[in-house]
Amino acid sequence: MNLIENFQDLVAQVPEIVQPLIVALAGAIPFIEGEGAATIGIIGGVHPVVAVVAAIIGNFVCVAALVLLGSGAREAVVARQRARVAAGSGELIDSEPGQPEVSTSTRSQKFQRAFERYGVPGVSLLGPLLLPTQFTATMLAAAGVGKARILIWQAIAIVGWTTIVAILISGVVYAVN
Repeated sequence: MNLIENFQDLVAQVPEIVQPLIVALAGAIPFIEGEGAATIGIIGGVHPVVAVVAAIIGNFVCVAALVLLGSGAREAVVARQRARVAAGSGELIDSEPGQPEVSTSTRSQKFQRAFERYGVPGVSLLGPLLLPTQFTATMLAAAGVGKARILIWQAIAIVGWTTIVAILISGVVYAVN
């Protein structure tokens, strides 16, 4: 059994009042995210609107936490570098704020190309096609993009993608029944 099937079974086994919490927890997991969590909830018998809201909340809370942590980590590193430069013991190695640093991993290279071409809105809205929102948001925060800007665009993307997928899944479930 895989993770998605485990969540579907869990949703079906717990009391109705707890089901949205399970859906929200699934939404916090990369690669499941809001879209997968809403699907799990709908197939598990949760009302589609409740499943969508729970999935969006779970996905967004996780993304927000990662953005805040990533941004804080970046600020700490940049402050330490600036302190070293001020003390005369090193060279400042800071990329331009809002521009991702070059990395050699395949995912980072995909992100870099997408970021250069589409900017924060495009990466956020198209991100789920390439990488989980958690990864995209963390990379944007580590690149120095403003927290509010990241969170606004990630919220738009999470709500949009989760709603679209939930409408499709609800239509399929309705057609099958």
